[in-house]
Amino acid sequence: MRVREFAERVLFSESLSEKLAEAEPQLDDDDPGPPVFPERPGRPPQLEFAAPRTAPRMPALAAMGQLEQRSIAHHIMANHELQALEVMALVLCGFPDAPADFRQGMIEVMRDEQRHTRMQMERVAAGGIVFGDLPVNSYIWTKSQKFTCLLDYLAGLPLIFEMANLDHSLVFAEAFQRGGDNQGAAVMRTIHSDEIEHVRFGIEWLRKLKPPGQSDWDTFTTHLHWPIRPAKARGGVFQRAARLAAGLDPEFIDRIESAEADQ
Repeated sequence: MRVREFAERVLFSESLSEKLAEAEPQLDDDDPGPPVFPERPGRPPQLEFAAPRTAPRMPALAAMGQLEQRSIAHHIMANHELQALEVMALVLCGFPDAPADFRQGMIEVMRDEQRHTRMQMERVAAGGIVFGDLPVNSYIWTKSQKFTCLLDYLAGLPLIFEMANLDHSLVFAEAFQRGGDNQGAAVMRTIHSDEIEHVRFGIEWLRKLKPPGQSDWDTFTTHLHWPIRPAKARGGVFQRAARLAAGLDPEFIDRIESAEADQ
C-alpha cells in the first residue's frame, strides 16, 4: 500500500471501519500524487457534520458520575479524534511535496488517532449508545480549511488542539475517576501520554521547517488563523511538565500559559 492510498482511504471512505483500519507496517511513498484538498471528508451518514450549534455541548465535569453524561462526553471526544485523523489525511493529500520523513511520521501519529477513536467509541458503547447516535460538529475540520502550508498545520493542530489536550485529557481522567469510571480514566491517561509525543512531533517539525533565524514562537503565531490563537493551546489545569516532556522550551510554555484569551 502507498501512503497516498492510505491517506485517501481515511479521507474519503464512507465506512468507519475502513477509516479506522491501520496502515500496513511499511508504506511506499514514491508516488505521493497531486494536491487534493476537499471541503468535506467522506463519512457514513450518521457521522456527517451537523449544522452549527446542533451537536450536544460537553457535559459538566460534575456530571461525570452519570453513565449517560460520560457516554455523551466520549461521543464528543471520539468525533474530535476522528476529525484529527481526517485532518492528518488531508495534510498528506494536500501537501504531497512534504518531506518523506514528515509523511512517514504522520502515519505513526495517525495510527494513534485511529486507536484513540476506537477507545473512545468503546466508552461510548459502554453508556448504551453508538458512535453516530448524536449529532457531531466540524470544528477541527473547519479550521483545517485555512491551512495553506505545513507550518499552518503544525501550528494549528499539534501545537493548538493536541497541546490543549495535554490539559483536557487529565481533567477528564480525574472527572471520570471521581465518577467511578476507571476504564474511561485509563483511556484519557493513555491519550495524554500519546499527546506528549504528538506535540513533540509538531514542535520538532516546526523547528525544521521554520524560516532561518525565526523563533519557535514567532513561527507558531505567524501560522495561526483567527480565531485560533495561543490561548487555545491550554485547558483549565495547565500541565507544564507534559509540555517540557514534549520538548517545548520554558519561554514558549510561559507564553502559552500567560496568553490573553482575546489576542
